[in-house]
Amino acid sequence: MPRYLTVGHLIRQLQGLDPNLPVRLAINPDFPFAHYVGAKVVVRDGKAFIADDGQEGYLPVGACDALA
Repeated sequence: MPRYLTVGHLIRQLQGLDPNLPVRLAINPDFPFAHYVGAKVVVRDGKAFIADDGQEGYLPVGACDALA
């Protein structure tokens, strides 16, 4: 996986998943929390930005371990 994810890489990773599966952002591995993904995507300066839409709670241990 490239260090800098592109829209194409993200689409390929998500295309085989259940479209009803909720998506969360895993933030800060030292103090792991799951955050909601904002619905708005903004393109500026040649990059797509997806907003964080608030904190859901602690990242599950299994997800934290897998991302470590």
